[in-house]
Amino acid sequence: MRPLERRVDSVLRVKPADGERFLLAIEAQGRRDTTKAVNWAYYVAYLAAKHQCPVLLLVICQDKATANWAAGPFPLGTPEWAALSLHPLVVGPGNVPVILDEEEASRDLTMAAFSALTHGRDGDATAILDVLARALGRADQATLEYFADLLEVGLGDTRAGRTWRTLMTMAIYFPGRRTLREESYLEGKAEGVTEGVVAGRAEGVAVAVLRVLERRGVSVSEGVRSRVTGCADPELLDLWLDRAFAVAAAEEIFLDEE
Repeated sequence: MRPLERRVDSVLRVKPADGERFLLAIEAQGRRDTTKAVNWAYYVAYLAAKHQCPVLLLVICQDKATANWAAGPFPLGTPEWAALSLHPLVVGPGNVPVILDEEEASRDLTMAAFSALTHGRDGDATAILDVLARALGRADQATLEYFADLLEVGLGDTRAGRTWRTLMTMAIYFPGRRTLREESYLEGKAEGVTEGVVAGRAEGVAVAVLRVLERRGVSVSEGVRSRVTGCADPELLDLWLDRAFAVAAAEEIFLDEE
């Protein structure tokens, strides 16, 4: 028998101060899916067999209906006899608090991440993501990158997901932030980077410029939007990003360039 390929969203090795270590398999679930129970059971059994330790399946949901369904239990077997019964641990908007305080988020980044994932469809979603992004700005690079990736996978191609990617673009490229990705870019620039890398960075900073203006409530005309997204000069875009935090009108980011 050849094993089937299955990919869980994230796996953590948990080592409690007191108690036995275990693996935490994390899955983000956006809707009811009758095929998931078999996949989830596979994750748990495979991880337990490979690592020889207990495995806990954590399912993250953004609405109460999906959360109620995901809690199971899911019997696997025949109608006459269940060979297995799966009981996921589920977190959702009904049992995870909304975290809107940066200090609180910094003290417990994991709970802040769960808050952002489970309340991704709420009206407070953007504010929750802003708080988490600022809290991650205080964390070490490995922690920032882990949670950045976890949120990107968990939120997917949703409005909250797009907001999160923009926030992470700002965190990565904001002048002076000196993240691993920024360091890599600067090192590459010193050695002569490819045009593709420069273009990719320019695109990311352009998104950040527009996002900052929009978040500050500054109206962005199509002319400004086209000029920003059409710019391929990273240094000029960095200048515009600096100005975007202070200008009263979007056109002012182009001051002295006419």
